[in-house]
Amino acid sequence: MMINVKICGVDRTESVDAAVKHGAAYIGFVFYQPSPRNLIPKKAKQLICRVPKNITRVGLFVDPTNSEIEDVLTATDLDMVQLHGLENPSRVLEIKKLSQLPILKAIKIDKREDLNSATDFYDVADHLLFDSKAPQNIENALPGGNAISFDWTFLRHATIPLPWMLAGGLTANNILEATTSSGATTLDVSSGVEITPGIKDLNLIKKFLTMANTI
Repeated sequence: MMINVKICGVDRTESVDAAVKHGAAYIGFVFYQPSPRNLIPKKAKQLICRVPKNITRVGLFVDPTNSEIEDVLTATDLDMVQLHGLENPSRVLEIKKLSQLPILKAIKIDKREDLNSATDFYDVADHLLFDSKAPQNIENALPGGNAISFDWTFLRHATIPLPWMLAGGLTANNILEATTSSGATTLDVSSGVEITPGIKDLNLIKKFLTMANTI
């Protein structure tokens, strides 16, 4: 089984280069001001230019305005838009038409029943990402990148008609368990390759990608 990996929240040249060198299939750039991984379009452009065309360049937004999306798309060359907020299906469709790019929609999971919300996006999104819900007991928790996982077995026998990724609490040490439990063939990691929130560790990026390539 081939495991593809998205390294998300990259904000430094050395992190981009490490993700490229060690085989990332996707690299994610965050455009959400409260995040420690947030980028301004000008900085993002410099980083995205370092990513070869065979790697999918993903822009992550959280409940963005049209102008926020347009500012980023004018300055950068993205391949996909990730929506990680509370965007409803009609808003996802609006953003898809505005960006003219494939949409990766995050579905937040806490209990098995949360999977049902994914069905609302089957006709408007191109890919889905299943992530853990932000914990209510943590002040200022982000919409994602909180190093918290959900019960991966919820996904094991789910019928999902779109390509999908697994996120939430992933590290090099639990890749095998995550893929075996969920059936995921694409993993999205951010905090699991960081030494502190927003600071990627080059050795952890290498370790995660190397481990994914050996499953």
